[in-house]
This record gives sequence, structure tokens and C-alpha cells, in this order.
Amino acid sequence: MEVPLGTGPRQAGGGLGTTRSTSSGRAARASAIPWARFSAWLECVCVVTFDLELGQALELVYPSDFQLTDKEKSSICYLSFPDSHSGCLGDTQFSFRMRQCGGQRSLWHGDDRPYNSKAPLALQREPAHYLGYVYFRQVKDSSVKRGYFQKSLVLVSRLPFVRLFQSLLSLIAPEYFEKLAPCLEAVCNEIDQWPAPVPGQTLSLPVMGIVFQVRIPSRVDKLESNPPKQCDQENLLPAPVVLTSVHELDLFRCFRPVLTHVQTLWELMLLGEPLVVLAPSPDVSSELVLALTSCLQPLKFCCDFRPYFTIHDSEFKELTTRTQAPPNVVLGVTNPFFIKTLQHWPHVLRIGEPKMSGDLPKQVKLKKPSRLKTLDTKPGLYTSYTAHLHRDKALLKRLLKGVQKKRPWDVLSALLRQHLLELTQSFIIPLEHYMASLMPLQKSITPWKSPPQICPFRQDDFLRSLEHAGPQLTCILKGDWLGLYRSAPQLPLAIAGAFSSLPISMVGIGSDTKRWPRSWKLCTWKLFNIEAWMKDKSEVEVVDLVLKLREKLVRAQGHQLPVKEVTLQRAQLYIDTAIGSLPKDLQAVLCPP
Repeated sequence: MEVPLGTGPRQAGGGLGTTRSTSSGRAARASAIPWARFSAWLECVCVVTFDLELGQALELVYPSDFQLTDKEKSSICYLSFPDSHSGCLGDTQFSFRMRQCGGQRSLWHGDDRPYNSKAPLALQREPAHYLGYVYFRQVKDSSVKRGYFQKSLVLVSRLPFVRLFQSLLSLIAPEYFEKLAPCLEAVCNEIDQWPAPVPGQTLSLPVMGIVFQVRIPSRVDKLESNPPKQCDQENLLPAPVVLTSVHELDLFRCFRPVLTHVQTLWELMLLGEPLVVLAPSPDVSSELVLALTSCLQPLKFCCDFRPYFTIHDSEFKELTTRTQAPPNVVLGVTNPFFIKTLQHWPHVLRIGEPKMSGDLPKQVKLKKPSRLKTLDTKPGLYTSYTAHLHRDKALLKRLLKGVQKKRPWDVLSALLRQHLLELTQSFIIPLEHYMASLMPLQKSITPWKSPPQICPFRQDDFLRSLEHAGPQLTCILKGDWLGLYRSAPQLPLAIAGAFSSLPISMVGIGSDTKRWPRSWKLCTWKLFNIEAWMKDKSEVEVVDLVLKLREKLVRAQGHQLPVKEVTLQRAQLYIDTAIGSLPKDLQAVLCPP
């Protein structure tokens, strides 16, 4: 049964004696909204317990008036407990991703656009899904009829900050299981004092006597890892716990059983192929799925993915139907029942029990899908897909040597992450070069001429360009790169995320070719010295400029083009300046009373 915590939403200015900055009007308005700062990080906190009569039950939601539909509550309950086949004893951390079921959003939600406009694509807030970060405890307890204490603390968010929230759970969950509700309420109040996540800023986040210091990634960051710098402006006591990343997992630990097939898996992710990851526990399945979807950086994985999925999920029938082709989704599961249910899927990755020995674990082998068995399916990558790129044996040797020399796993993860980044960049660079050739020359763009046309993306022309400007120029890895590009059924759609600052029409999607050049044309006005231009122009030319500027300004405002407000204001200023230089009779015509 769901039990509310507290008496309702606390006003955001209250709490544990922490004062707030009122240096700006925006900050003052935000602080007046209940839970404004809390909701910048989390949607809610849930506690799920096991009831002998009801099974998994939602015991608590905080803030108590956060709106969850019955379907969402049911999904959180089932996704917050390991499957009965997992047999997880002790403490287990994992994550899940579930679809939002609609309904009214809570009143304290802010606007996502300021954060999303500066955040990397892969770290933007989820618009239609909730992310759940789970700390599950199962220990023997003779005072409980079932003989075991079973409970999960769940952080529900729309931010993919898996490393930050796992670290936060490691701190607060053990304390909560001891002190229960009062502890959780105090933690939520502290989170409600945190500054909002601003891309590019290093933040200090105090909770339970500890200060987490994190840097929120920005889309203008370099792709190398940049750990947060110590804040010199604050005297933080005790010393802060510095997290080198809010989202990056230990790739080497996640990929240890499949290192020999990392490039094959990278290709499957690039092509958006359906994949089932069957693991012995939800922590292994969720981390491996998240590692797979993150290996395309700086590209965003644009297909659906579920780090942990159960047969009780509301989308079970939708995603496992045999009446149509498997959907483009990566599923992390632990129940062997899925082997039978998803036998028709083209790619199944079966992972065995993790071994924490010093050497690399036994690597899974490639096997044909026909060898899938309903029971006792051995570990392996069951697929008929043949990788286009050759295996990088030098990378495997370096990783094995690093293990033998007992180098830190974060060093090996950085090596693996750099390898995957170079693969993705080698795939992107030829596309960048080709798309640059489609752009009109800068000299052909002026404020008073019709916008030049942008050449459309033609896949055949692009593939021909690979002969002299392909990935072979930037990557030593051999293989059939041309075949990899051809394998993408919708190549423009696959790479659209890498060029989000460009119009979608340039990569062959939609018919938006007229809107973007017009907005670009408006942006060139900041370089336009109108007074110098009018010196040798006739009245007719000045009037013509005023009429054209007005026309573009009306279209920009009416069509809601991606033009900054300051650009529109500058355009209006040019119109006023031009009209002011004309005789009174013309001014009366252009600006009637």
C-alpha cells in the first residue's frame, strides 16, 4: 500500500536552514515554486517493498503529491525488484527505463529547453521516458514471515546521470533502510537546495554531510574526459567527493566478457539492430545495455532501449509480438523465458555469471541463432550478422597486457572508450566533408538577396566520395567500410543526430530547405553596417530594403524560425534607421499614424 510521506510539498525556500541566492529575478521566481530545485534533478523518490498478499507494492512516493498513473506505479514496482531467477542476495544496484503514460505533469516542472539547448544530445532530459535508479536490498530477517527483508529505494529522473545517482544511492539507501522515512525526507530537502544542473558548470552538491563535486557536460566540450576541477572559491569541509563523470560507466568492466566482439556490437548499435541481452542479474544487464548505447558517442543512440525488462512490463506484448518484425530496441533481461519468447529476434547476447578473477573472463563465442535452446542456453552472441570491420587485435593485446600488469580499470576503460570514439569519428568525418560540399559559399549569402539553395544529400554521390575521402584516411582498422555505410537502410536518419545544428533537410529528411537559409540570412544582419550601406543608395533602394526586411521579419516571427530574439531586435533597429533617413513624406507612407 502506498503511504504518503510528509504533509505535502514543502515550499522551496524552506528546509534545513540553507539560504538561497536572490541575485536574479529568475532565481527568485524559481525559488517560489515548490520543489523547483528538486525537480531539476529528480521526478520523485519511491520505496518498493514485498507484500505477502500483493507481491511488489509501492510503499512510499515523495513528494507525496507527485502524479504517477496506475500503470506507471505498476511498472516501477516490477522493475524495482530483480527477477526471481536472479537470486540476488545482499545489496544490488541497477537501472531501468520506462515509458511515461501521459497524465498531467506536476506543477513544479520547469522548462527543459535551457538545459537541453546546451547539453550533449545523449545527456538531454528524456521527453517521454522515466529513468529509474534502484538500490535493492535482500537479506535474511527472521522477524519477517517470508524470512527475508526485501526493499528497493528508487530515484526516478529524466536525466541519464547514472553514475551520479548510483553514487547518491550508495550513500543514502543504507542509511534509509536503518532510519526509514525521516532520513529520506531530510535528503529530499537537501536535494531541493542543490543548484540546477547547468551544462559546462562544476557544481557542489551537499547531502548527508558529504559534498559531491561534479561537472555537467556541455555540447561544446572536447570529447576527451575532463574531470571537474576543485572549486577554489569555496572552502568545502569535509573535502568533496569528486566524481570524474556524472554519466560514464566503467566500460571495461561492462564489456569484459565480450571484448572480442566489441566492434561487432558497435556496428549493431550504429545500424539500430534489435538486440536482446540476457544476463544473470539486473545489474549486469542494465550496465551492459547502457554501455552499448553509449559506445556511439558523440552520436546519440536514437533507438529505444530498456536496461532491465520483465515479463510484467506493460509493453511486454508490444515488444515481443511475432506478428511483425522485431522493433529497433535493445532489451536487457534476466528471465530465461525470453530465450523462447524472443527466438525470432536476429541478435541475442547471452552473458554468464561474472567472474572477478585477475585475468580476462572467458570470451563469449559467435553462434548461429539456430543453436538457441529454450533451456540451458550457453553464453554466446547468437547472430548471423557478419561484421564489416576486422577485429582490432592490437587493442585486445593492450587490454590483456593492462590486466596482467594490474593497471586500474578506469585506465583500461579510457583506452576502450577512446577506441570506440575513434571508430565513430572515422565514420562521421567523411559525412562531414561531404555535407560541407553541399553548403553554399559564404560570399553568396547577403541580407538583401534571395537565399542560395542547399544541395540535397544524395547517398550514391556520398558513397562515391568514399573512394578518395573515406574512413581509411583516419582509421587504421581495415574492413569493408563501404559495406557498413550501405548496410544502413536509412543512412541520413542514422547520422542526423551528429549534425543537430544543421537543417534536417540537408540529410534528406523532410522538406525544410527554405526555412533554414532564411534564418541564416537573418543572422547575417549582425555583420551589416546599414548606415554605410545607405550612403550611396537611392531612396528607392532604401525603401526596397525596408520592405524586404519587414517581410523577412514577419515570416521569421510567424513561422517560429530558429532565430535568436536579439537578431529580430537588430532587424527592427535597421528598419527604424532606414526609415529615419528618408524624407518625411516617405516616412508617413511607411509608418502611417
